Amino acid sequence: MANTYYLAIDIGASSGRHILGWLEHGKIRLEELYRFENKLVKRNGHLCWDIEHLFAEVVAGIKECQHRERIPASIGIDTWGVDFVLLDKEGKILGDTVAYRDSRTQGMDEEVRRVISDEELYSRNGIQKQLFNSIYQLLAIKKETPELLDEAESFLMIPEYLNYRLTGIKKNEYTNATTGQLVNAQTRDWDYELLEKLGIPTNIFGELNMPKTVVGKLSLEIEAEVGFQTEVVLPATHDTGSAVMAVPSITDDSIYLSSGTWSLMGIERLIPDCTEKSRAYNFTNEGGYHYRYRFLKNIMGMWMMQSLRREFRHKYTFEELYQLAYIGRYFTSVVNVNDESFLAPDNMIEAIKDYCRKHNQEVPETEGEILYCVYMSLARCYAQTVAEIEEVTGKKYDCIHVVGGGCQDKFLNALLATETGKEVFAGPVEATAIGNLLAQMLRDECFADLREARQVVAKSFAMEKVEGKLVF
Repeated sequence: MANTYYLAIDIGASSGRHILGWLEHGKIRLEELYRFENKLVKRNGHLCWDIEHLFAEVVAGIKECQHRERIPASIGIDTWGVDFVLLDKEGKILGDTVAYRDSRTQGMDEEVRRVISDEELYSRNGIQKQLFNSIYQLLAIKKETPELLDEAESFLMIPEYLNYRLTGIKKNEYTNATTGQLVNAQTRDWDYELLEKLGIPTNIFGELNMPKTVVGKLSLEIEAEVGFQTEVVLPATHDTGSAVMAVPSITDDSIYLSSGTWSLMGIERLIPDCTEKSRAYNFTNEGGYHYRYRFLKNIMGMWMMQSLRREFRHKYTFEELYQLAYIGRYFTSVVNVNDESFLAPDNMIEAIKDYCRKHNQEVPETEGEILYCVYMSLARCYAQTVAEIEEVTGKKYDCIHVVGGGCQDKFLNALLATETGKEVFAGPVEATAIGNLLAQMLRDECFADLREARQVVAKSFAMEKVEGKLVF
């Protein structure tokens, strides 16, 4: 019997990949078909995404299915959160596709605060305050280029726009929408009252659809280009939403850490926690599959490491980076990894040094000292987050399950185990793509429910118990 294939298109801040998945002998199999680069570009004084480049790469990767004679039953696209495009009545993008790392949102929290307090805003949506959230981006557009909002007919987040280009159909998706502070946690719909208070036109926001929803078939133009017909299905289009679906051991006693460019650390809940205590700790209640909530904290993550790796003169392998960090383990300075100075600095090395100077700490000089400073700062932030989760929930957690590309970083995993004192398990690496595939497979009733799907993930992919020892 021929396999039924599904295609996950997983696009992160630095790269994208097309991963084919199928069930074989009760296990999920994966094959990477295509990989491409994604990066920020400067346009009209702003940091932007090259959306035409992204779409061209999406199509190029889909073509690989035809080349390899593996036609997928469906396709799903996930990306990072909060970023969006505005479309005019002809479906054309208005303005540039400005990225969340751009500085245009500076001061926009004050603009929002004039309308609604931080406390009331959190009580409505339960979303962690991040100055790059969609709510602040929309206020920046309203202030800088209000004519774009006047002309706008549709608001689509990045994966929704790519779906639109593939199918000609516009559909908003719930999990990604929640990341921008625009969705009411109780009604699970756009917060139209809030949008009206802020002077944002409400007509541009469409019905929110859940993962598993069919967007539509490929347009005739795209079908002709890629050489076959298939359906586009909504996964959890926010990459963390997909990654958390693929955590194989989510229980009442476990914490997950989705480790990539960003670190998303938290627990899965069935009801949101929009209390003042959660707001004070800056936790978020992002929407998940089947109205689950991802109660988590957004931490700067491997972005700092990725930036350092680019800036170091020598192109170190990951093993060499671990060795350098191990050599620098005598260094004691730590930084707040969530400080805005690390969001998009011209030079990450200098940003770390400047932070240490300003906070009267020893300044790292060698590459080993810089690396260990970042590693330990991340591990301490994770440990603090674990402590806060336990305080807010009033319970202890036994283990942490690390998924995503960052779960391969054995040095950070060891520090995580040491600093938290918890059992740490690593894997699977391609959690986001797997979660994307799970939504498509659930739509096809390959599994009875998400619980069964996670059990299959546990059988299909190796997981490693991490030893809390730094040995090289």
